[in-house]
Formats: sequence, structure tokens, C-alpha cells
Amino acid sequence: MRGHIVTLTGDPFFSSDALVEHTDGLIVVQGGVITAVGPWADLKDAIPDDVPVDHYPDGLITSGFIDTHVHYVQTGIIAAFGAQLIDWLNTYTFVAEQKFEDADYAARVASVFFDQLLANGTTTALTFCAVYPQSVDAFFEEATKRNMRMVGGKVMMDRNAPEHLLDTAQTSYDDSKALIERWHGTGRNLYAVTPRFAPTSTPEQLAAASALLQEHPTTLMHTHVSENLGEIAWVRSLFPESKGYLDVYDRAGLLRPGSVLAHGVHLNPQERIRVHETGAAISHCPTSNLFLGSGLFHVHQAKNHTHPMKVGLGTDIGAGTSFSLLSTMNEAYKVAQLTQYPLDSIKMLYLATLGGAESLGLEGELGSIEPGKTADLVVLDKKATPLLEFRSGQVTSLEEQLFVLAVMGDDRTIETTFIAGEVAYSRDGHEH
Repeated sequence: MRGHIVTLTGDPFFSSDALVEHTDGLIVVQGGVITAVGPWADLKDAIPDDVPVDHYPDGLITSGFIDTHVHYVQTGIIAAFGAQLIDWLNTYTFVAEQKFEDADYAARVASVFFDQLLANGTTTALTFCAVYPQSVDAFFEEATKRNMRMVGGKVMMDRNAPEHLLDTAQTSYDDSKALIERWHGTGRNLYAVTPRFAPTSTPEQLAAASALLQEHPTTLMHTHVSENLGEIAWVRSLFPESKGYLDVYDRAGLLRPGSVLAHGVHLNPQERIRVHETGAAISHCPTSNLFLGSGLFHVHQAKNHTHPMKVGLGTDIGAGTSFSLLSTMNEAYKVAQLTQYPLDSIKMLYLATLGGAESLGLEGELGSIEPGKTADLVVLDKKATPLLEFRSGQVTSLEEQLFVLAVMGDDRTIETTFIAGEVAYSRDGHEH
């Protein structure tokens, strides 16, 4: 692939030279893996005459976007009106998720969900499925068809939800264990042990989740934390022996590298230090936090120089309002502005790519355009709309161009999405 290549090879919150750019660059891919990256002039002579070169003269080629928190089973309730977190769960989410007992329905939604990911340049996502094992099967079957690096798991919840959605500590352990054995490490699939959040799990179920992680140490752990003040008070009443919300998971042995905690809006300084110490990560979900009125995530506190946390971006569909990580960057910028922190475009791109890979423990494989990494890539079209074309014509730096794409971009901006070097989505419906 030839074009304007932009990638991050480090964390720009701490490094001034994390950004790598080749204004006329070449990415060489063999067997789905990047084997060379550099200026076109330096690499072109090494390409055999019979090897095709996809040229994107007006595009920006970046690493594929990584969504660190999304619910595929909530695709059907995106843009459901109103209410705060707990009311929203009861009114919309728990109703919608009961439909996933039907394996055929789950398969149909999974197909729509994956189509949307690819159309928005998202090549990897960490996903909640429903409580039903067949919802997990549908998810991984679709991921396998598309050869995508996806992470998902069966929701574990044994209290404080409609009876039809409840499992038990034992059945959640048994079902999850069977799903891990069926899917974890097959193809590009990875399993995440997935207790929904502390209020819907008994201490016994959280202990079962911890046992699964100990028995299957390469799995991930995915849950929610400190999203909403009412939720935090509820956790305090349910777990009076704990020091706070995060401590519930800590006591259960659920915090470690590969543990991804969605939201973390209201973590206090001691909790942020503990996330850092355990190697867990936070998924920042700005469109959801704004939509449900949950609060403002302070990204500059999360990335402080003494105890920085791993942070990625999450769309959190369906409380989140867009599958687009460009739109999510736009909202992350606004949230940061409201906390008096100017979040620049380089840091936004990092959160959507390498920061997400680091959060999932996949930075050795994904998140940047470097030799040895899988060629999960996206081409952004600087001229996707007449206004974007006009605005892009005024930019004077790469940082400004990336900022314009983040603020003005959406699914129309995605020209092509590559999975392991193969075209998985083309906006114009044909290979380049």
C-alpha cells in the first residue's frame, strides 16, 4: 500500500517523538503481516514487478482503530431516549438482551455489528455479549468468518436483573469455561471473562470469575467501574466491607494486565494509583458518558506522569452514540476541554490505536504500522465530503489534518479497511 502513512510507536502523553510519518510511504505486507514500512523512494525497487501496489494519493493510512468497550447485543438500542444509567439498563438494555436467547437473532445482529465496525475503520473490539452462550457463539462465528482479532465474552450476572437474564455463580463459571475452551485462541479470537458490573454479581460470582482467570491466564477480563454516582453509591451499599467500587474487583482478584474497566469517570486518586499498580486499563467512552449524563473523564489525570493508567477509547454502543472512533475522538476532545485540558490530535489517534492495543495487551501485534505486526489498517479520505475537502485544503501541518479528520470525520471518511492485508471494507464497493 502506498500513501501518506501516519502511526504512533509510543505514548505521546510521555514522548515527543512517538509519531512516525511518511508523506509518500510504502507498507509491504506478506501473509497478512507487515514486513517493511518506509518512504516509497527507498522501498519501491525492492517490490517485484508482478506485485500490485494499492495507491491512495489522497488518503491517510493509519493503523486500524481499536474499540476497547462495546456491547454488540445493544446494537438495536443505539439512540434509545433518555434516562440515566440504571434506568436505561432496566428500560432498554435488559429488554433487548433477552432476544439473544434466539441464536438466529444473535447471528443476524452479529452480522450487522461487524459490518458497522469495518465501515467505521474498527479492526479490533472488546465486546460484551449477552448472558446466553449462543450469543457468544454467534459473535465468534462472525469474527472467524472475517478473520478479525476480536475479544468477547458471556455476561455473568446472578442478581439485580430480570430473572430471564440471570445465571448463577456456578452456571456462569461452567458456561464461561466451555466457551473459553471452544473459542479462546482459535483463529484470531480471544475470550474475556465478563462480569457485567459489581451490582449484578454476588461475591460468589466474582470469585468464580477470578477462578476462570487463574485457570486461563491468557484470557482478558472486562467489566464496568465508576461510571455514575448513583451506581457507586449502590455498590457501596452492596459491598459495605469494601473501600470503594474498584476495591470490590481488587478483593476478588480481578485486577491485572488484560483487565479492562469501562468508564472510570469517578475514580479517586487512590483508585487511579491502584489501576496503575495492577496493570489494568480504563476504556474512556465519551459519547456514552455524555449521552447518559454520567460525568466527565479526566484524561490528563489518567495519564499523569507518576501513576499513568493504560487508556483506550470505547464506543460503548448502545449508550454510546456512534460506531465511529473518529466521532469518539471528537467527543473525547470536548470532554477534555470541559476539564481544562487541550487533548491534541496526536494523543487522540494514540488512544484509538496503540493505546487501545496496550489496554488489551496486544501491542506486540496491533496498534501501529511496524514490521512484524498484523496488517490491520485503515485508509482515511481527506476529501470524503465537499466541506472536508475544502477544510483539508487549508491545513498547514499533519497535527491539524488529523484534528480536522477527528472533528469532522465519520464513517464517510473511511475509504478502505484492511484485515491482515486483505480489503475487508471498501466505501466505494470495489477493491482499489
